[in-house]
Amino acid sequence: MDELTRRDWLRLTLAAGAGLALTPADLWAQGKLMTRPIPSTGEQLPVIGLGSSATFSQVARQEDVSALKSVLQALLDGGATLFDTAPSYGASEEVAGRIVKDAGWGPRVFWATKLNVAGRGGSSADPAAARAQVEASFQRVGKAKIDLIQVHNLGDPATQLPILQAFKKQGRIRYVGITTTFDQQYDELVRIMRNEPLDFIGIDYAIDGREVEQTILPLAQEKKIAVLAYAPFGRTRLFRRVADRPLPDWAAEIDAKSWAQVFLKWIIGHPAITAVTPATSQAKNMLDNLGGGIGRLPNQDLRTRMAAYIDALPGA
Repeated sequence: MDELTRRDWLRLTLAAGAGLALTPADLWAQGKLMTRPIPSTGEQLPVIGLGSSATFSQVARQEDVSALKSVLQALLDGGATLFDTAPSYGASEEVAGRIVKDAGWGPRVFWATKLNVAGRGGSSADPAAARAQVEASFQRVGKAKIDLIQVHNLGDPATQLPILQAFKKQGRIRYVGITTTFDQQYDELVRIMRNEPLDFIGIDYAIDGREVEQTILPLAQEKKIAVLAYAPFGRTRLFRRVADRPLPDWAAEIDAKSWAQVFLKWIIGHPAITAVTPATSQAKNMLDNLGGGIGRLPNQDLRTRMAAYIDALPGA
């Protein structure tokens, strides 16, 4: 297998801009996108999704509907379903909701959003405001039932988790969870995982950011909680670290054709991970990311070698 960087591979396989040189079916002829079961129900979820922070949020603010429609179409046509958003991601939830409604894609999207109206400094959330935020998400999404709503960054879970559980009991939310991407909140997340009925958690996890392996991921397996992995590229940190380096020889062992696929396959190689949601506003990157969920995954020995390779690079 040729050693290609993400940029090289995309240049060879995808047309400029949002247009695609090949259909997703052509691109992924070597296999189907993997799925993992949601532990609380057994429902299968494709292992690669789409996040809507970062560049997706920036493009949403610019109301560039065509670009975001292209990336959402690439997600769905590539066999994925999970779209992760939040009211705090600027216009992402609203603009994506409008695109999905106008295109009639609602039944095809596993819609995951978040709730957080807690005040700064850890002050309590206003229950009425929390319910109003959930109702606003229903309006934006245009679905009678939202697949997943999580308390965002541990925002007053004592108030907001019961509100979400009540919506779930009413049949308006399918799954409930909680997220954090701040390591100083990990101890509190562990406490909540031990004591609350959760379907999902969302955490930051990357090949050079492995702290959640110590307690959080084993506990998720023990408690049968699905795990969404956020910031799989360390936002952009990992691409800066590998720069223009060619893929190592071991990339061929896991059918990885780009650095993005290397980073995603390393994450999915952990059995606790249900899905990964890298954010992008470009269809070509969405298709590249989907390749991370196709083909072979690294075993633990190779995951260890891969992590050691990245750890040895400058820019930690």
